[in-house]
Formats: sequence, C-alpha cells, structure tokens
Amino acid sequence: MTIPELLASVGKGCAILALFSYIFYRSLPAFFILLPGLFPFLLYERKKKTVKRKEQLTVQFREMMIAVIASLQAGYSIENAFLRTYEDLCLLFGKRSMIARELLGMNRELRNNRNIEEILQEFSARSHIPEIADFAEVFRIAKRSGGDLPSILQHTADLISQKIDVRREIATQISAKKMEQLIMDLVPFGIILYIDATSPGFFEPLYHNGMGVILMTVLLGVYITAYLMAQKILNIAY
Repeated sequence: MTIPELLASVGKGCAILALFSYIFYRSLPAFFILLPGLFPFLLYERKKKTVKRKEQLTVQFREMMIAVIASLQAGYSIENAFLRTYEDLCLLFGKRSMIARELLGMNRELRNNRNIEEILQEFSARSHIPEIADFAEVFRIAKRSGGDLPSILQHTADLISQKIDVRREIATQISAKKMEQLIMDLVPFGIILYIDATSPGFFEPLYHNGMGVILMTVLLGVYITAYLMAQKILNIAY
C-alpha cells in the first residue's frame, strides 16, 4: 500500500477498534488492549486492495491483448505491436495506469534486445494473475513453433475474455448481496446504540464485571468469525 492508503487504513482500523471498545466493553483501556488487532486488519485491507488491483489489471490486460493482436494482424512486428499498444493504452487508461507502466517497462526491455517471451513470463510472475500466465505461455509456445501467431493469440484472447466476462458477471450478480451483508454487519451496532439512546443503563450489567467481559468477548469473537465467513462466501468470483 502507498503511504496515504496505509494512513487511511490505520485511521479506519482505529475507528473500528474504538467502536468495538465502546460497544463491547465501554472502556478506554479496552481500546489499547484491542490495538494489536490493528495489524491483522491492515493485512486484511492489503489483501482487499491486492484483489481489487488484480481485477483492474486483468481488465486492462484484456485491452492490451486485443490491441497487440490487432497490430499483429495489421502486419506490425511483435516489437512495434507492443510499442503501438503502449500509446493506445495510455490514451485509454492514462500513463499512470498499471498496464501502461508495465508496457513501458516491457518496451524498454525490448529496446535492450530482451526476448519478448521472457518479458511476458516475468510480467506473469509479478502479477500472479492466471489469465496473464495463460497468455504468456501460449505466446511462448506459438512463437517458438512458428505457427500462425495472430490467429493462435486471437483464439486464446477470446477464451480469456470469456473467462473474465463470466467472473465479472458473477461479481455483478452478488453485488446486491454484498450490500445486504454490509447492512447486516451494521445492524447490531445500530440496535445497541438505539437502545442506549432510548433506555440509558439497559446494558450496564454487561460491563465492568468479569462475567460481562467474558460474555462480550465471546460475542465479539462470534461477530468477527461471522463477518469473515460472509466475506469468504461473497468473494467466490475471485
């Protein structure tokens, strides 16, 4: 994560811990006791951002495939196809986009007489995206076998595009369920805060005593477990 992203995640994590400290313990020391939980939260946020960036890079990579194949079909050499694709994707996604930065590095390597198959394999290893790995492997085999490279890559790109479309369709279908889950995550806190506002002291027996602390700790563990299970179920697309 970048420094601003890290600071934003730290702020978000501290706000959540403060809410937990109030709802479950009504104690300031509880906030500092729960503070080590900030580290797994940051790891979780990092994983979420990684998944989101992989989604973005996968979509951008599909456009790169289409542009490269179109250039090859128009008669450009492989090196010139990648050079032209960089210019097209800069117009489409901007020079600061992930795919534009990757293509800039690829073109720099090509000018240094690096092998395009090796460059694509390194891109695949950096991204950890199956679609890029599939394309790089097919590209390597097709180029070395001397077959009809544009035709083979076009067929590969069609299959990869279908796979991406199916996954995005699944993500679209469950987006409403994710919103429902978010509401369900917030409802318990809303109920407790509402009862606190309308019936002060209603929950006092649950706080500042040993049995209450044990009970609320168990409930906190149940809540976190349920949240993580729901997230795992809803992330079936990726």
